[in-house]
Amino acid sequence: MEPQFQHADLASKIQSTLISNTLTRAQWERHIADCLAYRFNAAMIPGAWVRETANSLRGSGIKVASFIDLPFGTMTSAGRAYEAGRLAQDGAQELDLMPNVGWLLSGMEKEYAADIAGVVRGAGGIPVKVMLELPLLNAAQRERAVFLCLEAGVAFLKNASSGMVGVASPDEILWLRKIAPAHIGVKASGGIKTFPQVRDLLNAGADMVGTSSAVAIMLELQGAKSRLDVNPSY
Repeated sequence: MEPQFQHADLASKIQSTLISNTLTRAQWERHIADCLAYRFNAAMIPGAWVRETANSLRGSGIKVASFIDLPFGTMTSAGRAYEAGRLAQDGAQELDLMPNVGWLLSGMEKEYAADIAGVVRGAGGIPVKVMLELPLLNAAQRERAVFLCLEAGVAFLKNASSGMVGVASPDEILWLRKIAPAHIGVKASGGIKTFPQVRDLLNAGADMVGTSSAVAIMLELQGAKSRLDVNPSY
């Protein structure tokens, strides 16, 4: 019998995501208010808003999460490592990293792993979650990506960055949960827009999900009418 999710239980598994190149202060304020109202696991926001988000969420128990080098993963390794340290200094408690997938596809495994390890070191102990972009990899590349990420010291594995890469599937999460050590977290991401999706991904072994449809999902669980997202592609 599958677990039944209550309102608070579900919210504690959701990292509410707000990613946009046209993000306004009004949208950010609504995002923070929603995170506080629903008690989501974390507010995922762009780096420019980390310091203010940390101030707004201080004492709430809601984590401040941000990301590095999304969507391309092509910054210099030194720049990525510096950004990790700066975001941690500003108050980020978790970082989602886009790896340099092109290096992996080129067989440049040493560079791929060293780049990720540099971000982990730069983050100074706060958890780093790597967006593996599984839909872009073949079976052998998927296994190598996981091995190299673990070798680099990541805390979480993510199936993908967004719905533009691929919609998160229970099969992907089952595979990640099977291949990853028990102490490594698994985060589901990409095109997650409904409560049944969240339920199935959590049942498959995800420790949390990331979605820009967090409020709509909670309203769906409550049986209320959903509202539109700011940026529904993530």
